[in-house]
Amino acid sequence: MCSGEGDCRPLGFLLGLPFAFLALLISLVGLVVWIVGLLLTCVCPCCLCVTVIVELALELVKAPLHVMEWFTSQIPC
Repeated sequence: MCSGEGDCRPLGFLLGLPFAFLALLISLVGLVVWIVGLLLTCVCPCCLCVTVIVELALELVKAPLHVMEWFTSQIPC
């Protein structure tokens, strides 16, 4: 079922779905924080802490992809 490269892991994908769902919820929180942070950056662009919060929120939005990649890499083919 696997190719010679070892990148086929359907079992890891299926087992990672609940974790991806939780990461999706976290990314929605990150999206809200990102929007609020962008609005605050527009109001006061000199605040460095707001920029850091926006960068953190952007990483939260990318969380589902990171979780699925990590989880599928943990399970051997």
